[in-house]
Amino acid sequence: MVSTPWALPRLVVAAPASGHGKTTVATGLLAALRRRGLTVSPHKVGPDYIDPGYHALAAGREGRNLDPFLVGAERIAPLLRHGASVPTPADIAVVEGVMGLHDGAVGRRDYASTAHVARLIDAPVLLVLDTTAQGRSAAALTLGMAAFDPAVRIGGVILNRVGSPRHESLLRDALAEVGVPVLGAVTRVVEVAAPARHLGLVPVAERAPESLAIVTALAELVEATVDLDAVLDLARTAPPLTGPAWDPVAAVGGPADAERPLVALAGGPAFTFSYAETAELLTAAGADVVTVDPLRDPALPSGTRAVVIGGGFPEAYAEALAGNATLRAELADFDGPIVAECAGLLYLGRSLDGVPMCGRLDLTARMTGRLTLGYREALAATDSPVARAGEQVRGHEFHRTTTDPRHGEASAWRWDDAEHGFVSGRVHASYLHTHWAGHPDAARRLVEACR
Repeated sequence: MVSTPWALPRLVVAAPASGHGKTTVATGLLAALRRRGLTVSPHKVGPDYIDPGYHALAAGREGRNLDPFLVGAERIAPLLRHGASVPTPADIAVVEGVMGLHDGAVGRRDYASTAHVARLIDAPVLLVLDTTAQGRSAAALTLGMAAFDPAVRIGGVILNRVGSPRHESLLRDALAEVGVPVLGAVTRVVEVAAPARHLGLVPVAERAPESLAIVTALAELVEATVDLDAVLDLARTAPPLTGPAWDPVAAVGGPADAERPLVALAGGPAFTFSYAETAELLTAAGADVVTVDPLRDPALPSGTRAVVIGGGFPEAYAEALAGNATLRAELADFDGPIVAECAGLLYLGRSLDGVPMCGRLDLTARMTGRLTLGYREALAATDSPVARAGEQVRGHEFHRTTTDPRHGEASAWRWDDAEHGFVSGRVHASYLHTHWAGHPDAARRLVEACR
């Protein structure tokens, strides 16, 4: 496929470690640049669903993930170009990193790290530094981060949590010694914080008015403390993107039939974990996709042929989900394919923390004090609407719940010499989150199963 080079300004917001303020700076930059009249494309390294929600609110368009582990390194630049092209071409792309700049998948060196993605998209890095209790050492840290991988270009620094004007002056002088420009300085007294709970920030969809106020405050914070012209100049140093954009139609081979079955995609505050490419791939495979909110919608849309229920926080809405008894009963009897990930798995069980759920699967679920988190390389254990037995898929887990039993007689996946998840009739449910851009055949199989 021939592609015209695109001089898309872009940069990666990174940090030496988690907790330095990447999300604060990235979200504030997105909102501040949008307030300047620019069309901004928001992206997030890694599998996280929550930060892209804040990005989307700030930028006014879908927040999208760039995760080499989930989709393959070869798709990262094409996915960036796709995301920056729809619904309209962006003026600039801002990519928020994950963890520390060089932290990759466990046991794979820097694979799937922020540094890895910065190399794949050939973008300069804007390093956010928590300068609490640091002076000249901040310059040594920056120099070390840059020298560790010379292929990653740190083009500037944002000083975060600066204690005083004298502290800022000391930091600027030290960074000048190592030749790294300071593009902004945020003091401790004006820091804006979003509310958090057991799996990180509270998703945007759960606190829409408050989230909008936070994003507005972050925009004002960045406008007051960051040199936006210098940030734009840095983003413009990225060379043109030369490869083609990812194409969902090409990924699934296009629709196989004139009939367009209706696929219901769970959404609303309880089910916020979904990648934008899921709906795009289903549409490209020939489905009409409609969102259903299990908290509020009493029934599936008329004519629904399949249901996809992604992740989220059903534990925070268990009573309200239980109160929608008509939808629970419909899902218990629904005869089309159902694909459920994590929160969807819990919702399809008999109960969650003793509160009744759909009862479609013979399991109970409860909260625990243990966080299960990490990438997984899984083999499909059973033929299902989204995978053939023996097919290898990459995904991730992110939950503090457990189910009894842990897996069904026919399990969904196998990894680490253990069975995981449930395949029951036309239902496929497990804790594994997957990004369908990495295995688009899932969308094609699901649409074919509808027919």
